[in-house]
Amino acid sequence: MTLTEFVIATIVKILVVLGVFSALAGFGTYLERKVLAFMQRRLGPMHVGPYGLLQVLADGIKLFTKEDIVPQNSIKPIFMIAPVIGAATAFIALAAVPLLPEFEIFGITVHPIISDINVGVLFVIGVMGSGLFAPLLAGMASSNKWGLLGAARTVIQLLSYEVVTGLSIMAPLMMVGSLSLIDINNYQSGGFGDWIVWSQPVAFILFLIAGFAETNRTPFDLLEHEAEIVSGYATEYSGMRWGMFFIGEYANMITIAFLASLIFLGGFNSWGFIPGGLAIILKVSFLFFFFLWTRAAWPHVRPDQLMWLCWKVLLPLAVINIVITGLVLMM
Repeated sequence: MTLTEFVIATIVKILVVLGVFSALAGFGTYLERKVLAFMQRRLGPMHVGPYGLLQVLADGIKLFTKEDIVPQNSIKPIFMIAPVIGAATAFIALAAVPLLPEFEIFGITVHPIISDINVGVLFVIGVMGSGLFAPLLAGMASSNKWGLLGAARTVIQLLSYEVVTGLSIMAPLMMVGSLSLIDINNYQSGGFGDWIVWSQPVAFILFLIAGFAETNRTPFDLLEHEAEIVSGYATEYSGMRWGMFFIGEYANMITIAFLASLIFLGGFNSWGFIPGGLAIILKVSFLFFFFLWTRAAWPHVRPDQLMWLCWKVLLPLAVINIVITGLVLMM
């Protein structure tokens, strides 16, 4: 492949990922309303289009046309760029994630990954971690005491659970011996019995719990706590700037679902008679549904309970799991 062909192929992949995952993030709001409504014996969106399917379009029009208010005493440049950071980091993290197995179209072999780097896991975790600057800057620049308190709570939660995320995947990485998500996927190519989740169930559970915290999902949704009177770091935001925070949130949910599928659940390897591409879509879809299911089933936790769980339960478990894995590998 020439340099020009490589550049064109990369730009096409970027545009496809941005378009598809922006649409999926928007459609995720519709799915969440429908799932929660079903579990609470309601109907959810029904009036805009058949079965409420056009509700996503209506919400998009509303967000784009609402007045974009910037508070008078805010630090305006930072206030305006903070939501962009939130959405950008969510999509940049997808650059190193192999979304599907290789396939051919019109005789051209397509590699469904934007950048195949040998430290893919480190890149994804690092970029997702840098996303905490979005709520932090948003709250600090808003000139609002509730926004500032929400930003402080956000940083505490995200920094704490990033430690658990990193430690939870250490044990699987020790087994594979590589930071490449493609190598991790290939390690599980032997079939259902080779999935890492069977040898690392504790790491899988820790990774999922930390994923809930890092994506601001119930029961750990203390970043923008919708049950409170105010909206945390997003209190002063409106219109599409407000919407960009939540596009980033849903995109991060999809990224976490892909990471869990690739690292623990066999990735895009064939699953019995199910081809690899369909297999990973089914796994990601179930994990996305699991995020929604948990919201319907579990109450919120208090901030002190959240920190107690992180530092006194999850962190020791992650360290013990790493030590045991190291001892087993040395034998």
